[in-house]
Amino acid sequence: MTDPQAQIHLGYFHLPLGRHPATWRRDEARGHPEDLAWAVEVARKAEAGLFDMIFLADNLVGPTPEGNGRGGGFEPLTLLGALAATTSRIGLAATVSTSFSEPFNLARMLASLDHMSGGRIAWNVVTSQLDRAAENFGQDALPEHDERYVRAAEFVDVVKGLWDTWDDGALRLDKESGVYVDLAGIRELNHRGTYYSVRGPLNVSRPPQGHPVIIQAGASEAGIALAGRIAEVAFAAQDTLQDGLAYREQLERAALGRAASGRAAPGQAAPGQAAPGQSTPGQAAPGQSTPRLGPLILPGIMPIIGRTPQEARDKFAALQARTDVAAGIRQLSARWGCDLSSYDLDGPVPEPGPRVNGISRVRMLLNKARAENYTLRDLATLAVASYGHRIIVGSPQEIVDDLEHWFRSGAVDGFNVIPAGMPDSLFDFVDLVVPELQRRGLYRTQYDSTTLRGHLGLSRPQRQAG
Repeated sequence: MTDPQAQIHLGYFHLPLGRHPATWRRDEARGHPEDLAWAVEVARKAEAGLFDMIFLADNLVGPTPEGNGRGGGFEPLTLLGALAATTSRIGLAATVSTSFSEPFNLARMLASLDHMSGGRIAWNVVTSQLDRAAENFGQDALPEHDERYVRAAEFVDVVKGLWDTWDDGALRLDKESGVYVDLAGIRELNHRGTYYSVRGPLNVSRPPQGHPVIIQAGASEAGIALAGRIAEVAFAAQDTLQDGLAYREQLERAALGRAASGRAAPGQAAPGQAAPGQSTPGQAAPGQSTPRLGPLILPGIMPIIGRTPQEARDKFAALQARTDVAAGIRQLSARWGCDLSSYDLDGPVPEPGPRVNGISRVRMLLNKARAENYTLRDLATLAVASYGHRIIVGSPQEIVDDLEHWFRSGAVDGFNVIPAGMPDSLFDFVDLVVPELQRRGLYRTQYDSTTLRGHLGLSRPQRQAG
């Protein structure tokens, strides 16, 4: 069995038509946001590529002129149910906002999906960013940024507590004794907190993974604090290796408080005891220069792959030539919290307004603009192409050179692969990049586990005492 921490982890960020706004208009483009057969086809392709998981984002806003709403598509948990039935090994991750859900309902749904999939489910915890979303749920605006994260922490605690209201094996169905459910192995939660009151117990037995894997993507101060407390995987957005190393350091500092208390961080063994596939504190994991104390880090990347370096550059240039700069300005305006349409496109990038949407992504884009002397036009063109994630353009060998460099630096544990266009971005990655990763010993050649926790080298949480 291979050591999960000695090799690169990969998520596939499912976008039925790809991320780049120009790709769906190409003659060779395929896909539809509401075609289940297409979702199943690409999930199976990612599974053939031995990806750890397929990742589903979400947005609770309909289409808007700024481009911040969804133009069709399936609700993520509904789609995970279909993919659970049509795949067998790949992990299945869905985004659900704590701002517009109830802990009992979500705990029940995720536990059900974990049972249905045989232990392959993950939850990407978000708090939502747009007031437009709040207006769809009877609210005038979202709570303030930091309050959303405080509420999210309590929400996650309640969900995990509900999963732990059952002992493993309490659903006995013992025909000889006539015991259907061992009531001695079930307890009430009786949570009374600032935001939630939940009696419990859950009406679904404990998930196969104990807890589905917890993913979190916050990079603000409050987001990093939450990730250090609850996350087992961090979905990040860094543009430079220096930023990536700094982000890992921040996450590890956030996780140290939990470790210092003698409690294991999420998905990890207690201090001094290594979980399967992990190093003990103070000991570097293979392929990394420093030990991993916090969550696994998987930043988003958008690879533009050509069979030769020139083919890749030509492919990207063709996409960028069709980019709608005005759409990029609308997207940046929504992020910046101010209208940028009146600014000179060939002038410098303005400072953001007082209320930005997505602090970490705005900071990353602004730093890149300042470091590389971008004009507003340059930044709008880049931002609309990748939505703020790093773009890698090159041959399979060049793509792997880049991934290997980031991985061996210790900044990351893997990557969330965001397709520029479909089907080529995903299919070329599986057919051309994955074999090169395997040739270098950086990637699995088969699945060694049946659960997502197993793929990621994460321990199964023990049930917390009531």
